[in-house]
Amino acid sequence: MVNDFNLNAMNYFEAVARLGGVTKAAEELRVSPSAVSQQIRQLEQQFGVRLFRREKRRLLLTLDGERLFQTTTQAFRMMRDVRSAIQRQRENRHFNIRVSPSFAVRWLGPRVKAFLDHCPDWDLRIDAAPNFSDFETEVVDLDLRYGEGQWSGLHTECMVHDVVLPMCSPDYLATLRAASNDPIGQLRAARLIDSVKTHYRWDFWLAQRGVMGERMIYPLRFDRSSMALQLAVDGGGVVLESSTLALNELESGALVPLSTAFEAIRFPAYWIACPARHTNRRIVRIFSDWMRSEGRLHDARAAALITRLGCRIRDETGPQVPGAQFIGPLPE
Repeated sequence: MVNDFNLNAMNYFEAVARLGGVTKAAEELRVSPSAVSQQIRQLEQQFGVRLFRREKRRLLLTLDGERLFQTTTQAFRMMRDVRSAIQRQRENRHFNIRVSPSFAVRWLGPRVKAFLDHCPDWDLRIDAAPNFSDFETEVVDLDLRYGEGQWSGLHTECMVHDVVLPMCSPDYLATLRAASNDPIGQLRAARLIDSVKTHYRWDFWLAQRGVMGERMIYPLRFDRSSMALQLAVDGGGVVLESSTLALNELESGALVPLSTAFEAIRFPAYWIACPARHTNRRIVRIFSDWMRSEGRLHDARAAALITRLGCRIRDETGPQVPGAQFIGPLPE
């Protein structure tokens, strides 16, 4: 029975057999030579055999001792290896995520401290990059990405919805209203800021509403939502963008809806994506749970704000007509 083994005595025996003497074993184990000798005697009494024989002041293993040593040295080596692996894992608790850049800066960044307060013992690395992760060649635990969630072979789950609507600064809106009382007329007079990596771009949005014409121009195109939003805040034009990314500006009044005549479009937008095996990692499960909670709070806050601003919200799953600009996983 395993309970019959004196592991302390086995440890002493292994050290004596490996080092070739009681004194050397005692030095390694930091005990007295007499304590080592006593443990060896107890082990020999337990097995009923001699484990060592003495020749010219040297201790040599007997045949039974050699058999026991082969087993114990392998077992103790395995235990030392496991102990080292556990210590390395404890010392290197890293969590690596990749995030769409504007979402990382505007949404995730202000919430990082709350997550770290929740998981203070983990080292967190956030890579705000436009490129989707290659999980087979890169050290990435999960990707938090804008898109439709249709990434083949990966576990995906929507964490945050988006609400898109035309927005501009209050001063720019006043200029447009001075030119026309009609929202369509205001659009025709506006400088349109185009975010080129979003679900809903001006071409698609205008075509849905039959707002087209030679006077419609949008020479300002950005591949970062944060840049397009900042230009709108500065009074540079009207942007069709994410209330998720512009929530603070909408709450402060730095941005306002162009018109309550235009519905805001809500759709699942920000997803976690990773190989299914990564979901077995404790930190991935913790982060996913935290994101679900934060996402629900954000979605409720955004919906309440848009409604308070007087806009109706229509739920969609993404562009539904031929020629829509969204094609596959996009970085923003």
